[in-house]
Amino acid sequence: MTDTTTVLAGDFATPTREQWDNEVLKVLNRRRPPGTELTIDKAMARLRTTTVDGLVIEPLYTESDGPALGVPGSSPYTRGTTVKHGEALAWDVRQLHEDPSVAATNAAVLEDLRVGGTSIWLRVGEGGIAAGDVSAVLAGVIANLAPVAVSSTSDQAAAADALLAWWGEGVAVAGNLGIDPLGRAALHGTTPDLGILASYVAKTTHLAAVKPIVVDVRVYDDAGAGDVDQLAYAVATGIEYVRALAAAGVSAADAFDAIDFRVTVNADQFLGIARLRALRRLWSRVGEVLDVPIEKRGATQHAVTSWRMITRDDPWVNLLRGTIANFAAGVGGAESVTTLPFDTAQGLPTPFSRRMARNIQLVAAEESNLGRVEDPAGGSWYVETLTDDVAKAAWVRVQEIEAAGGMAAALAAGTIASQITATLTERRKRLASRKQPVTGVSMFPPEHEEPIENLTVRPTVSEPAGLKPLRDSQIFEALRDRVSTQTRLTASQPGVFLACLGERRDFGPREQFTSNVLLVAGLAHPTSEGGTTDEVVAAVAAAGVNTVILCSSAKVYATQAIEVATALKKSGTAYVWIAGRKTETGSEGVDTVIDGEVYDGMDVAAFLSDTLDRLGVAK
Repeated sequence: MTDTTTVLAGDFATPTREQWDNEVLKVLNRRRPPGTELTIDKAMARLRTTTVDGLVIEPLYTESDGPALGVPGSSPYTRGTTVKHGEALAWDVRQLHEDPSVAATNAAVLEDLRVGGTSIWLRVGEGGIAAGDVSAVLAGVIANLAPVAVSSTSDQAAAADALLAWWGEGVAVAGNLGIDPLGRAALHGTTPDLGILASYVAKTTHLAAVKPIVVDVRVYDDAGAGDVDQLAYAVATGIEYVRALAAAGVSAADAFDAIDFRVTVNADQFLGIARLRALRRLWSRVGEVLDVPIEKRGATQHAVTSWRMITRDDPWVNLLRGTIANFAAGVGGAESVTTLPFDTAQGLPTPFSRRMARNIQLVAAEESNLGRVEDPAGGSWYVETLTDDVAKAAWVRVQEIEAAGGMAAALAAGTIASQITATLTERRKRLASRKQPVTGVSMFPPEHEEPIENLTVRPTVSEPAGLKPLRDSQIFEALRDRVSTQTRLTASQPGVFLACLGERRDFGPREQFTSNVLLVAGLAHPTSEGGTTDEVVAAVAAAGVNTVILCSSAKVYATQAIEVATALKKSGTAYVWIAGRKTETGSEGVDTVIDGEVYDGMDVAAFLSDTLDRLGVAK
């Protein structure tokens, strides 16, 4: 203890916006010729980004940008539904179990609870745990100590009934029955039975800590919905459920008590934080309109790391993505969090991957003390503004859905599918050009991968007739599959030759860039460095490839590129490309000998697909 007051940053002058602008211009104009310097408006435009669903992210936020700061645990609950007290749990660590093997799942459930898990989530039905096995997989679990949630994409009623049967007459139990008819209808393209909602609300009136209904947005996230749409679909679905329950005689307050929200979080941590905060704000507004008591308006959220962001290839990077997403869930104030194991896209999780998924949460909550702070992002001008922007954009979409007759009508009319398709199309453009990179797959892919041991293949499930799940990395994984299949069938790895001209200082950066692009598809890249034109031609002939990419600087291209490309064409090389732009050769006849360009910002997926076609790699 000391009597001296520490003033943080007190010895530093407060910078002005003008000073910040000047520093930005220094950086962006550093190498621009005189007379072509950017103005601050043009500089800001270059630094400004737009999300896949149209939200504009500014490069700088100040106090004047942030909306008024509320209080945690108070309406409209933007900053959290409750206030933490002392040593209370940071959040409920709820891991997913979906292995059909009763013995394996029961062992995993008990192990999770023994070493840090605090609740259980079972996926019941096709491809998961049989409804008749629910009691068996929960053998040894103390019902009044461990909350249990179930979900099903095939038979939600069977899953709910199985859990109710296991609970029996116990009243001190907690969990969720997973009734979500709109989510199931969205996946299967069927008509939802909203009458099931009131039925299960009635079955749980004596179970105060059990919520029968879940608004699960994972089906929309898996299909490619953006942050704004996911938030809007969650709120619109909740409104639809409250309306259906009201028609059955259930009050709005009781309907609010019956609903949980299951949301996704991904590696965009700030948007994840903002979306969780915005959902509470919007749901509170719905409650206000419906005269729900203030204390019941808070939306309780079960955050799940996004399946769509998980990669099959280089799965170890999923540990990093999962950590970022888990951080977003914790900071965003989710009451329950599920971190999907890093090998989820490859098969059923191994004991090791389950342990890592648990520990990501435990380290964040207990060792990093993330759960001890109320709304850690609160007061950040960026996060507060982003929360406001997401909420306003989603509310506009909710109003559009309501004007069209509600969420059920929007699903039936194909409106939701069309909105998701538009977002998915834009995202796929960004993925293909690597403007939205996938580390370990589209950027920095490993040249060799060691297979994960003791992996169990997932049971085969029928393809849904409604919204189709699609992971972001699949467009690149399909390319790798083509190459690996060709390599296995022919015992020869297809490849593209890199003819590096000049000295390493000339070709080094572009060789590294181009080899990384080729590795995205798993292509070999035999290389020559320097040498005469005849030596390059001889090296290409020895490699036995039909496609060559020249790599060097503009200075070297101006003196060697056309000569080398012409000689390669005369020797029988079918395709010659250049790393960079053709204009760097300074030749008007460049198109006659150089077939294409490899450059930053290109459609990498299309380039690789076309390259595999030219190499004769079967689809």
